[in-house]
Amino acid sequence: MTRKRFFLLIVPVVLFSFNFSTTNQISKKKWVSLFNGKNLDGWTMKISGYKLGENFGNTFRVEDGILSVRYDQYDSFRNKFGALYYNKRFSNYRLKVEYRFVGETTVGAPVWGYRDGGVQYHCQDPKSVGLKQSFPVCLEYNLHGGNGKDERPVGEICANGMNVEINGQKNSSYCTPAFVKRTFHGDQWVTVEIDIQGKQIKHFVNGEEILHFENPTFNPAHELGKTFVKGNDNAVKDGFISLQSNSHPIDFRKIEIMEY
Repeated sequence: MTRKRFFLLIVPVVLFSFNFSTTNQISKKKWVSLFNGKNLDGWTMKISGYKLGENFGNTFRVEDGILSVRYDQYDSFRNKFGALYYNKRFSNYRLKVEYRFVGETTVGAPVWGYRDGGVQYHCQDPKSVGLKQSFPVCLEYNLHGGNGKDERPVGEICANGMNVEINGQKNSSYCTPAFVKRTFHGDQWVTVEIDIQGKQIKHFVNGEEILHFENPTFNPAHELGKTFVKGNDNAVKDGFISLQSNSHPIDFRKIEIMEY
């Protein structure tokens, strides 16, 4: 057998073995729940104006298997923005969260607070969040709920202290709308997913891709963002995951992650 014929025979076998191995590895990856349905084990809250771990007004609670964000013990919201952080840093993964908005916006909420929330990722360590800091340096999948008649699409990318590239261009505003517009009215459950593979990030809602972007970096012009730049390296490679408390009651019933 000539060397050329041998090469033509062996290459398909090698390629098949590689594809089978890669497919087999992917099939072995499993979803892992970050919420046990019973309590807030594994999570830590940080509310503006309060120390890390202080759950002012019982803002974050678990009832009947639902992780809820509530403000019934607030006399007024008064910019008490907060977030519930999972106690682990992640880099490459797919995150899946089921949520729904319920009830009425809290008294004293910002004008944009109606049915507004967020899943934050690539967050700074919650231990480094300032006492009166409203939002962490992070990226955010913005959660919106409709009012029953007007369009209010979900899935914006909001970048606090960071920049991303959308269609090859650096984001020009704090929040950038999703390419595909999807509005969800009422108290229906909605599933959002965030897929992060290296510098590539995608947003999904109910299984549909609605936005993709790349190359997250710390913003050297941002007062807090610039403090995370290391020498000439401003790339954002990992961070913490958190759920916002933005002034409107919200429920979460499933929070799962699949690491790559």
